[in-house]
Amino acid sequence: MTSADAAVLDDPVGASLRGPHTGLARRHGRAAACLPDVASFTAVSRAPEAADWDDLARLLGPGALADLFSGAGTPPPDWAPVFLLEGRQMIRPGTGLAGAAPTGVVELGAADVPEMLALAARTRPGPFWPRTRELGTYLGVRVHGRLVAMAGERLRPPGWAEISAVCTAPEARGQGHAARLVNALTARVLSRGERPFLHVAETNTAAIALYERLGFETRRPVTFRGFRIP
Repeated sequence: MTSADAAVLDDPVGASLRGPHTGLARRHGRAAACLPDVASFTAVSRAPEAADWDDLARLLGPGALADLFSGAGTPPPDWAPVFLLEGRQMIRPGTGLAGAAPTGVVELGAADVPEMLALAARTRPGPFWPRTRELGTYLGVRVHGRLVAMAGERLRPPGWAEISAVCTAPEARGQGHAARLVNALTARVLSRGERPFLHVAETNTAAIALYERLGFETRRPVTFRGFRIP
């Protein structure tokens, strides 16, 4: 992997919406956003001008949240800040798995969405909407038929797949479910000839430690930002 191969990760939302996820995107001019109920992420050009912000405002509408993810550029001064979160982007070099082949995971489908939404609401792994699972493969762990852990694929910039929504119910933690799910997704991504990457909040030290044990390395710090359109 060269630095050029990873450069697409500097704009993962835009690259995903222009590439593999173009069918899950809406657009106006040079602005793009995920479809409602899929994700809240938006994208403008890498060096946005006033016209780009106007395009995004027209696309989303007055009063809407512009979730800029880790995109560059500063929106107009009358766009009110909603959130700012420091994090890091991690990638996984190599082609092997850290540890034994994962077992005990199941693929989740449309019928599982109510349970997936309920688990996400309990554990708050990040934004998760009714159609988020359409972004890629989602896997879960069931105990006595109940969904207690899940993880899936989210952004898909060409050549890469983001592992996201890694979460475990409080009563099921400490049993290795998250590690098995991340390894299972990693194996699927690598089998397609793609590379796995992920994002994590800087304050989530336990998750960072887990990902490092599974072979992920920090590529760069990121700042997640959201603004309210006037």
